[in-house]
Amino acid sequence: MVVLATETYGSGEAWEYVAEDRGAEMERRRDGCGDGASLGNRVVGAFKSVFLPQGFPQSVSEDYLRYQFWDTVQAFSSSLSGTLATQASLRGVGVGNREATVAAATVTWLLRDGTGMLGRILFAWRKGTKLDSEAKKWRLFADVLNDFAMFMEIVAPSFPTSFTLIVCTAGIFKSIVGVAGGATRAALTVHQARRDNMADISAKDGSQETLVNLAGLLISLVLIPLVTDNPVLTLSLFFLFTMLHLFANYKAVRSVVMETFNEARLSIVLHQYLRNEQILGPADANRQEPVFLDFRKTVSIKLGVKLKDVAQSQEELELALKNNNKPYLLGVKHGCVCVCLAPRVSVCDQIRAVCQAICLSSLLSSAENEAPEQLLKLKSPSHWDMVCNSHKLMDQMFETFLKGVESAGWQTHRTLLDWDEWRVQWKLKSI
Repeated sequence: MVVLATETYGSGEAWEYVAEDRGAEMERRRDGCGDGASLGNRVVGAFKSVFLPQGFPQSVSEDYLRYQFWDTVQAFSSSLSGTLATQASLRGVGVGNREATVAAATVTWLLRDGTGMLGRILFAWRKGTKLDSEAKKWRLFADVLNDFAMFMEIVAPSFPTSFTLIVCTAGIFKSIVGVAGGATRAALTVHQARRDNMADISAKDGSQETLVNLAGLLISLVLIPLVTDNPVLTLSLFFLFTMLHLFANYKAVRSVVMETFNEARLSIVLHQYLRNEQILGPADANRQEPVFLDFRKTVSIKLGVKLKDVAQSQEELELALKNNNKPYLLGVKHGCVCVCLAPRVSVCDQIRAVCQAICLSSLLSSAENEAPEQLLKLKSPSHWDMVCNSHKLMDQMFETFLKGVESAGWQTHRTLLDWDEWRVQWKLKSI
């Protein structure tokens, strides 16, 4: 028996073609079992083909399976919570009530949908650019807000005089959830795709969600008769599903390991390097990345601002250019570290500019006593002196830092840093 060829399908089992002699017909075998396969293998293969991206697991990121598991759990619990909320909303608009009118129910439904549409437009306008750079935070925020909106729908029938106001407010919240959830899902799909297969991953994600919703629908058929006219059981089950939903969402976003820098991940890696010259890899930095929106007062960083946000006179422009031969300007105005970009700037220069801004922000924050020793050396009564000193610091350490992050597995050809679109061409030369 001579092996003439072997073949594989993705990372699946291998087949081999064998023949008894030169003139004999080739025989196809797998694992020494001929061309056939066990029923179990066939079922598993069919399931993977339907619900997982082609080429799995090589065609997706390493965190794909962990994330999808917890995403499936949260989708299932959300489906059951949504059933309870929908039942309450229908009861609130008069389903089953002989005194309710079709016109009143229709008006309430239209008002809810209309306010939701307005909320969707306004939220996308105000926060659309943040959804790429802070996908984890907004993903978790969207699910928390979704649970709150469903809770409002469940309790709304208990307040008949304010029912329309409550469901319209819940509609606005759900519209925000739709924008934030959909956009962050797209951002995560970009991260998971390893073979330019975003469409396939997105389509299979939709198939997984449909399967989960179908399972939730079947269980809902059992739940609905039990919770009808039983508000205590309804609320008890809702809180149970909500706790499971929030826990699964937290585990899902925590399982994502992004190799691109946003401001939070870059700040974590940079501070660790300034403390002990250690470069954190993507897995370690992602574990430390905050996933909840932070409303604490800190020295914020604004990227890609107008020139007047950095310098308001020729003297200040000259100060911004002192010791600076890079295609960006930094300044501290109104409690913010502002960065102004030239028209043509490389990704590495963008990373350097944000590193410098993070150093200044850390030094100026209320927690400056916790700043690394190298940053404390930049301290000066004058903000412009601090900016000038930060240029010197970057000249000393940035090239080594950049090589270190590339070796650690970070992507430096693209970032998720939240740059605005202003670009400035200054005429003065650096001094």
